[in-house]
Amino acid sequence: MKADIHPNYSPVAVTCNCGNEFSIASTMRADSYRVDVCNQCHPFYTGKHKILDTEGRVDQFMRRYGAGQKSDDQAKE
Repeated sequence: MKADIHPNYSPVAVTCNCGNEFSIASTMRADSYRVDVCNQCHPFYTGKHKILDTEGRVDQFMRRYGAGQKSDDQAKE
C-alpha cells in the first residue's frame, strides 16, 4: 500500500438524543458525533414499532376485497 494516503481511523464518541452514549471507530475528524436515534430508542429495535394507516388504505382494501364478499362463482350456486 502507498504510505500517507489513507485517512486516520480513530475512536469517536457518539451521543444520541435519548442520552445513550457509545464509541465507534471512524475516519471523522471530530472527536464526538450526535445522532437522532440509536438502537436503544429506535422503534424497530425496541419492539414499539407501530403500523400507522393514516389514509385508511387497509380499510379501503378490506371493503373492496375483504373476506365478507362472495366471488362470482359462489354467487351463482
